[in-house]
Amino acid sequence: MTIDDEESEEEESDEDYEESEVNDDEEEESDEEYEDEGDNSDKEDSEEEGDNNDKDKEDSEEEGDNSDKDKEDSEEEGDNSEQEEENGNDEEEDRFLDFEAAEGSMEENEDDGELVHDMLTEEDIERKECGGHCIKGYDDDDKDNDDDDDDAEVNKTFGCRVLLVQLRLGHFVVVFTMDVGELLSFKPEMAVKRAAEEEEEEKERPGRKRGRLEVRGLGPLPPTPSSNLGVASAQTRQIVEEKLQELDEQENAEEVDGPLDETKLKKMILGFEKRVLKNQELRIKFPDDPRKFMESELELNEAVEELHVVATVPHLYPALVELGTVKSLLALLSHDNTDIAIAVVDLLQEMTEVDENEGQEGEDGHEALTAGLLEGQVVTIIVHNLQRLDEGQKAESDGVHNSLGIIENLADVHTEICTEAGPGGLLAWLLRRLRSKMPFDANKLYASEILAICIQGSEPNRRLVGEMDGIDVLLQQLAVYKRHDPASNEEQEMMENLFDTLSSCLMLVSNRDLFLRGEGLQLMNLMLREKKLSRNGALRVLDHALTGPEGGDNCNKFVEILGLRTIFPLFMKTPAKHGNKGLTRDQHEEHVVSIIVSLLRNCRPNQRSRLINKFTENDHEKVDRLLELHFKYLEKVLATNSALEEQAKAENLDEDEQYLRRLDGGLFSLQLVDHIMLDVCATGPPSIKRRVLKILNLRNASVKTIKNIMREYASNLGESTNSESQAEEQDRILDMLDKFQNT
Repeated sequence: MTIDDEESEEEESDEDYEESEVNDDEEEESDEEYEDEGDNSDKEDSEEEGDNNDKDKEDSEEEGDNSDKDKEDSEEEGDNSEQEEENGNDEEEDRFLDFEAAEGSMEENEDDGELVHDMLTEEDIERKECGGHCIKGYDDDDKDNDDDDDDAEVNKTFGCRVLLVQLRLGHFVVVFTMDVGELLSFKPEMAVKRAAEEEEEEKERPGRKRGRLEVRGLGPLPPTPSSNLGVASAQTRQIVEEKLQELDEQENAEEVDGPLDETKLKKMILGFEKRVLKNQELRIKFPDDPRKFMESELELNEAVEELHVVATVPHLYPALVELGTVKSLLALLSHDNTDIAIAVVDLLQEMTEVDENEGQEGEDGHEALTAGLLEGQVVTIIVHNLQRLDEGQKAESDGVHNSLGIIENLADVHTEICTEAGPGGLLAWLLRRLRSKMPFDANKLYASEILAICIQGSEPNRRLVGEMDGIDVLLQQLAVYKRHDPASNEEQEMMENLFDTLSSCLMLVSNRDLFLRGEGLQLMNLMLREKKLSRNGALRVLDHALTGPEGGDNCNKFVEILGLRTIFPLFMKTPAKHGNKGLTRDQHEEHVVSIIVSLLRNCRPNQRSRLINKFTENDHEKVDRLLELHFKYLEKVLATNSALEEQAKAENLDEDEQYLRRLDGGLFSLQLVDHIMLDVCATGPPSIKRRVLKILNLRNASVKTIKNIMREYASNLGESTNSESQAEEQDRILDMLDKFQNT
């Protein structure tokens, strides 16, 4: 008889015995189960309380039905027995210790027959006295013909001893009659493989069968009550996941549902303020342990990022100011963690950006926000933050760019912010940024643009730039483009910004002296000769440096450095425009004739004579060019006057508005040309006037036209801070008219 046959017969005998126990109803003992895990010596009986007899019966029947399947599994597992020998032996050693203890306990009670007898029922006593043939339902006919009687006798005796130990100890214990050597040398055939197969099968159909396998070590141990609470079933996990998903959807729906209103804004600001306070407390409590407040700063950074949605509702900015959020944001600009400060800068840059389609409510919101920022000294705080940022890092470089963007956005709403640029330290930082020996980048371009904006409409800032040696800084930066054109359009734009800034600074008299001492005239003269892109900017700067009575020193110096050799070729032939940017032909001619007018007005006698002699050179070619420009702009002015008559009737324009439009239409250039003509004819050699009259007669033009234009020019001289100089200029023009008419 094989081991599998013995196992099958033992399972059938268990089934018959359990049926007899159920029919008697007098016994409350649990059924016996035998499962071979690779050896008849490795058996383990399980028994439950008498209250579960019905379930035990069903399990026994199910196990009997599956005995054939177990036999096939054991045959397939035979090939893998050698690989799993070590695991089987280890399990046998552990169980043998339990069996040995059980045998010892039974041997100690052999003398006390009465105690054992008391624990047995009548039927059990009969089994004990039968000499080992005690398994109820055991039938010799069920054995295979190949099995001998000795094997059957051993099995019967084994079954009886198991029963005695079970009743004595009160739980499933199997006692083997073989010695230790046989136990250790036994090779289980189906323990591991069968367990794996049974586990796969029973995973899909839970029941008593799976529980039995797990108790016998043929499958995973059943989870304890605590593990059942920790590991939810598949359905429970699915329910939990669905609930979490619903919560997420509800939160997202709350965020997306409708635009941000004042209630949601207050809730958002409350969460933001809590995180700010939490971070402050942790930083104060643990100043030397960043690990303690690292998480709070991450939360604070997330809170700042969440506030970006506020930039989409500028009409709520007044509520934001009332809640004190602006002050909190400005305080975070000085946060020790530059990442937090950069995040706040990014937020403020987005919030201060003005959209033309926002309407009146949006404009009012920006007004309120700008007022709140100015009240909190935003310029000073931004400059303080700029000083600690390292532009070598990408994130901090972006922070610098966004900081300058805030200044630009605020200047668009309130030009008064430019007056705070000087006291707040912004001008000093901008000049240092331009002076730094760093390659050209977007931040340098932006710095030049912000500097031009701050200087353009603020005289205190112009004076402050001069006091901080800003004129020299600008000249040094422009000197690079004396012989080299900018490498890109962005760099060309920066160059134009520097020229604009320098031109604005030269409107202040004190800065013109700094420009003269810094050899600015020489630099501009060289740029005009080099014929590079910088020529256009140099012409504009030169015009601002020489104009007015305050430019007398510069005019004389310009003649001394042979500036006439540079300016008159430009007067004779207007160069073509450089690309899309730069001066147009009309603008170029306007600046050239303006420079010549300033030279005629401000030069001393020696320099003035050199200037007038230029008009007599080469058969008075400069006079011919002068009259050419006169007729050109006269035609433009006549066309503008005819068009302006219709516009004045349609738009009800007053005289001042009409005069301004005529100036833009070419009248200003015509006045400058006629001013030069009148001056050289009145104070120059007679040959100049004769050449002028000759050309006028050839063109059927009249001298009265020139006189009328100059009288209008003298009567409309702009307001000047020095009324005496203005009166002197008017008198000088009228005297020249008299001389021109009498000669």
